[in-house]
This record gives sequence, C-alpha cells and structure tokens, in this order.
Amino acid sequence: MSSRRRKPEWLKSRPPSGERFAEIKETLRELDLHTVCEEANCPNLGDCWSGGANAPPDAEAADAAEGGRNGPGGMEPPDPDEPDKVAEAVAEIGLEYVVLTSVDRDDLADGGAGQFAETIREIKRRDPSILVESLIPDFQGDPEDVRTIIDAGPDVVAHNVETVDRLQWPIRDRRAGYGQSLSVLERIANSEEVYAKTSLMLGVGEYDHEVYRTLSDLREVGVDIVTFGQYLQPSRSHLEVFDYVHPEKFDVWRRVAEEEFGFLYCASGPMVRSSYKAGEFFVEALVRDGKSIAEARAVAERSEATPE
Repeated sequence: MSSRRRKPEWLKSRPPSGERFAEIKETLRELDLHTVCEEANCPNLGDCWSGGANAPPDAEAADAAEGGRNGPGGMEPPDPDEPDKVAEAVAEIGLEYVVLTSVDRDDLADGGAGQFAETIREIKRRDPSILVESLIPDFQGDPEDVRTIIDAGPDVVAHNVETVDRLQWPIRDRRAGYGQSLSVLERIANSEEVYAKTSLMLGVGEYDHEVYRTLSDLREVGVDIVTFGQYLQPSRSHLEVFDYVHPEKFDVWRRVAEEEFGFLYCASGPMVRSSYKAGEFFVEALVRDGKSIAEARAVAERSEATPE
C-alpha cells in the first residue's frame, strides 16, 4: 500500500505553532542543538513542543554526540561544549524527563558513548531530579560502550529493535542486526541500575506471529519496557507504508505485552513514538513510584506467573 493515499483520521495531528513552540525552537537554535523530532518529521511535534496550558513538554529528544551534519565518514568531531549546551537547554525549557539520542558515530572509537555519558552527567549534576533516558545505537555490539552509558547514571537506556527479524534490512542499515540489538538490550537489562527499553514500528509488512515472536525474544533477554507506533514515511526516498494499523490492534498488542509477556510497561498506539511523552507514559508508572528496579521486575515476574 502506498503512504501517499489519505491517512486515516486517527493519524491526523495539528501543525507546530504557538508561543511555547517558538520559544523551544529558539532555545535550541541559539545553543546549536538538533532534535530527532524535527529531522524525522515527527507527527507529534506540534503537540509535544506546544506543551499545553499546564506544563512544558515531557520529553525532548536532543542529539548527543552529534557533532556534525554530514554522513558517516564526513562528520566533524563532537562539540566538547555540547553536554553543557544540552543541560542548559533542558533547564531553560523546564524539562522533567529528557530523551537523549544521536546519529550513529561509527567514526568514533567509542561510537559516541563518551559524549552521551558526559551529557547525562551534566544534566544530572545540575538537577538530580531530572530523569534521563538514553536512546542509544548498538555501538556495533561493544559491551564497554554500553557500560559507559549505564555508568553515567541515566534512569532508562533504550535501544530500538525497530521491527521484526525478517524486515530488519529493509528498515535498518545493514550495519545493524536483530541479534546484535538483542545482545545490546540484554546487556542493559542485566544491570539493576537502569530500565531497559525498546520500540517497534508497525505497518511495514510484519505478520502477527512475527510480532509475537519478537515480544517473546525481548522478554527472554529481559527488556522491561516496549512501545509500539505506526510507521510513517518521512520522505519519498524512504520505505512506503505497507499498512495503517487500526488503534484497536495497537491496544491488543499492549495487552499481550503487559498481560501475557509481563513487560513492566507498554505504550502502544498509532501516534506513540519512542521519545514522545516519555514522562507521561513512564515516569509516574515506574521511576517515581519508589520501587527499586529489582523490586519492580520481581513484581512483574510474580504477576506474569499468577494465572488470571
């Protein structure tokens, strides 16, 4: 199916506008920061950045270790001032939950892990109450780079498996892979210092049994949180949408993830994105409830083992 046909009603979103949106964009440009929200043409940009009447947006995805706007091999070194700039932006915007991500930096010896870590530490140094989620690349499977992220003290470390095993290469760069992503997630999950999170896009041609198998694989390696969202074609040069998945189907997958597989939390819906309203979906549910990660996991395991 072509993504150029009319989108269904449930995928309509309001365009970016308003004073709050303008303030955030100005702050980011002044500090020379870039967001995946803009570069991926996120459909939630208007809602998330406008923030509503009562609160600033919950999550802001900022490029850590970005350092340049060119493709692999043509990137500039990471900006040494970037951690300070990101922390300053977080303070000015008034965020309580921050999602840090980056372009792949395979040109760097540590894949950009050090820049991630410095940014996490600087945000936490200024305000330890701010919750930080690091959405990381696979670092080519290097366990030391993953450990560098965990040791910096984020609250959540996410790595997106993106889609089912069969569709990895049409969706992802061939440097990535399903097995390697599972190994990265397992390393994150083996720590009792952070929650492990991943995301899948639906509507790219996956079958139900493949999604089910993916959930099984993710729980087997210990992933705590999973999100499902609708794939939308960012540009005509990207893969076309195969199908627009109905909201009711997303709700089915949420129930399967939480009730059958025992994930601590699942956000699932057409407009859900890995970093969209991460605070709303996650903070109140897990991080701020006073339980340790080990306690939260133990509760989930008991619930999964108890029949209805």
